[in-house]
Amino acid sequence: MAVILGNAQIILPDRVTRGALHVAGGRIVALEEGTALPPGAEDCCGDFLAPGLIELHTDNLERHIEPRPRVHWPHEMAILAHDAELAACGITTVFDALRVGSLPSRNKGNYGEYARGLADEILGLRAAGVLKISHRLHLRAEICSETLPEELAKFGPADQVGIVSLMDHTPGQRQFRDLAQLRAYLTGKHGFTAAEFDHHVADRIALSERVGPAHEAAAVAAAARLGAHLASHDDTTADDVARSARHGVRFAEFPTTLAAAETCRRTGIAVMMGAPNLIRGGSHSGNVAAQTLALAGCLDILSSDYVPAALLTAALRLGDLWGNPARGIATVTAAPAAATGLHDRGRLAPGLRADLIRFRRHGASALLRGVWVRGARVA
Repeated sequence: MAVILGNAQIILPDRVTRGALHVAGGRIVALEEGTALPPGAEDCCGDFLAPGLIELHTDNLERHIEPRPRVHWPHEMAILAHDAELAACGITTVFDALRVGSLPSRNKGNYGEYARGLADEILGLRAAGVLKISHRLHLRAEICSETLPEELAKFGPADQVGIVSLMDHTPGQRQFRDLAQLRAYLTGKHGFTAAEFDHHVADRIALSERVGPAHEAAAVAAAARLGAHLASHDDTTADDVARSARHGVRFAEFPTTLAAAETCRRTGIAVMMGAPNLIRGGSHSGNVAAQTLALAGCLDILSSDYVPAALLTAALRLGDLWGNPARGIATVTAAPAAATGLHDRGRLAPGLRADLIRFRRHGASALLRGVWVRGARVA
C-alpha cells in the first residue's frame, strides 16, 4: 500500500522539518522537504510525524490479565486488549515483560509460574497475524526466587527473546532499600501485619543469600544463550552498576539514585526511566526523579511502565525541558531501538519500516491523530 503524508512537521533524529513522507511496501521510500503538498498526499495540516514509539518495559499486560485483585481474565482477550491499547497510544513495538522466577512455597507473598504459557499465547497470536503492533519478549529474571533457572530453561532461541533483565527485590537493597517504603507497600497492597512483614524480610534475605549468586549467573548465561540484550533493574550504587557492566548490561532500567545514573553514563550503559515518574514529578516509591536525571544529562530512554498513554506526552515534556523536541522524541524511538538492536525502525529515513505516528499538541499533552505499522493504519 502506497501512502503519502504531507504538510507535516517531520521529527528527524536531529531536527524538525516541514515536508512529506512517501511510504510503499511497508517502508519509507522518500522524505521530501518543503511546504508543497505532493499530489495524492494526505494533508496532515501541520501535525507532527514521528517514528512509532518503542516500549521496552511495560506492566500493562498484567493489568489486563488481572483487572482486579484475584480476578483472572482470559489471556487471549487480555493480550488483544493490551495490543489495541498500545496501538491507540502510538506504541508500534513492545517488549512484553514477563516475570521468570517464582515463589510457590511461601505462605504469604507467594506467586507462581506463568511466563512460558503466556509467551506461547503471545507468540501464537503474533504468528496468526491478529496483533496490531510488533510484539517481542522481555524476560524479567527475578533473582530472589525459588525457580528461576528452571523457568529460564524453558525458553530457547526460537522464542526470539529480545531482553533479559536482572531484577532483585531482596529487601534492604535496590528498589526496596528503604524498608519503611516496603512496609507501607506490603501493608497497603497485601495486608501484611507487623509480624508478617518482619518474617517476609528475614525470609527473603535468607533466600537471596542462598540462591542469589547462582540465579544471577543463570540469568546472565540465559541471555547469552537466547541472544537477548541484557538489562539491569534498580541499580542503586556504583557497585551495582559495576556489576552490571561486568555482565554486559546494555541499559539500566530505573536506576534509583543520581549516583547510579551518573556511573551508568561514565560506563556507557544507557539509562531508562519511567514516563509516569516524569509526568508526576517524582518516583512513587521515593527514588530519584526522572527530571533530576534529565537535567543532569543522565536520561536516554523513557518507558511507559504502568501507563501506556504517558509515553508520548513524557517525551514531549523532555523536549520542552531540553529545548530540543527531536531529542525528546528520540528517547522513545531511536534510543530504545539502538539499545535492543532494532536497526530497521526508530527513525524516519528511507529504507526503514514505516512505523509512524501523527499527532498534535494540546497544551502539555499529545493528541494522536494516526498510527501506522509497516505502512498500514492501525489506529
